[in-house]
Amino acid sequence: MTRGNVERGPNCDVVIVGGGSAGGLLAARLSEEPGRRVLLIEAGAEAADPDIWNPAAWPMLQGRDYDWDYRTEPQAGTAGRTHRWARGRLIGGSSCLHAMGYMRGHPSDYQAWADATGDRRWSWEGLLPVFKAIEDHPLGGDGIHGKEGPLPVYLPADEVSPVARAFIEAGASLGLPRLQGHNSGEMIGVTPNSLNIRDGRRVTVADAWLTPAVRSRANLTILTQARVRRLKLDGNQVRSLEVVGRQGLVEAFADQVVLCAGTLESPALLMRSGIGPHGTLDAAGVGCLIDMPGVGRNLQDHLLGAGNLYAARKPVPPSRLQHSESMAYMRAGNFATTGQPEIVVGCGIAPIVSECFQAPAAGTAYSLLFGITHPTSRGSLHISGPELHDRLIIDPAYLQTGWDRALFRQALEAAREIGHRDELAEWRECELLPTALHGEAAIDNFIAQAVITHHHPCGTCRMGADTDAVVDANLRLKALENLFVVDASIMPSLTAGPIHAAVLAIAETFARTMDRS
Repeated sequence: MTRGNVERGPNCDVVIVGGGSAGGLLAARLSEEPGRRVLLIEAGAEAADPDIWNPAAWPMLQGRDYDWDYRTEPQAGTAGRTHRWARGRLIGGSSCLHAMGYMRGHPSDYQAWADATGDRRWSWEGLLPVFKAIEDHPLGGDGIHGKEGPLPVYLPADEVSPVARAFIEAGASLGLPRLQGHNSGEMIGVTPNSLNIRDGRRVTVADAWLTPAVRSRANLTILTQARVRRLKLDGNQVRSLEVVGRQGLVEAFADQVVLCAGTLESPALLMRSGIGPHGTLDAAGVGCLIDMPGVGRNLQDHLLGAGNLYAARKPVPPSRLQHSESMAYMRAGNFATTGQPEIVVGCGIAPIVSECFQAPAAGTAYSLLFGITHPTSRGSLHISGPELHDRLIIDPAYLQTGWDRALFRQALEAAREIGHRDELAEWRECELLPTALHGEAAIDNFIAQAVITHHHPCGTCRMGADTDAVVDANLRLKALENLFVVDASIMPSLTAGPIHAAVLAIAETFARTMDRS
């Protein structure tokens, strides 16, 4: 692509940086207006690996050349371990890598967003029309779930593993309600996971929104294998973007710039451009143009304990879905209740453990995963230098609060209580992990070795009405008139489950705001 194709004028009104879940949806939605010229810039290529569409293959995708494969700093709270963070580097982003779980979250999750921004659009009630527009759900038309939206939401039935069925029965025997999916507004209970699968195949955001008809629009250009090095400012606006790709260095111009590069790369781009905490930028050798202390702070992620492992009494059939087939959400210490969940126990059909433990052969064991839904630990993201090749300093500060550690103990206890129920006796030979734990310190040490990322980083450009928030309720960067951030980085706090549904709702909400402007 030549420089003339991307210069400001008839070719580009909006530049979207990042072709993942938020960026792919936005490129489709914003280009619906024929008079709006949209340029989508993605660091990776188009999805081509056939394994991407095989739901059971998703764990094997991590580490391939379309995975950013980030590394965190060593974590004191997880036995000094460095964690690998898989994030998609291709059109469709992490929707091509993750486990396909679709869970909106709990209404209280979004009340926190509405309270932070003072804007009811970010409440459960405000977002309900947005979720419905996204979804093609088998319960669509009931006033709660969407129908005939771009993204299929599948409720598994006959293909659910018999181990997962026994897990669900065990949870129900303890008083957990039986749910039809996790998306009605009630999350506490047991159910097979809702999945973004159609006809046995993963459906990525690119499949759902960037269809051939959308890609053929004359006003939409998709530039792959290109990265934005920095933003160039002119007063209180972004004047242009330095883009490095196959075409060399190109300066792109647009009236509006939308960052959809994700929780790590969106704040990193801001920092490389001189927007961020003054001290952080000085240390990285970047001149500070706009001092914004909130950029890169408030980093959050879900952890799952991968270590409540059971030897199987008989061969466990391989998953016909994606290995982690059911999540049971609950309050800590109380199975029979409603409200906002605090802990989660998941059923892994495969023997899923952290790298600290040896996994048995597939088919000989199964795992119960355990975690907390709303961790209070807060980490940070910094750049180490001014260039694209300078590594990101990722510190999620896992398990740094006593609250998080206490809830994790209760999550492990809940997993073991479910795992030892009679309903699972047909499958359970014996518990392999944890071995005997005596005292709180021993439990905490086991959890520190067992936890792995649930792949839900968010929060580094949080939205809010307070002065430290990075973006406002319209997702505009507070210091600039024409720069917006639209991805998981703007989330003030985690939703109770996987965050992909929330990311799509963020993008659709922003698209509707642009439609009205």
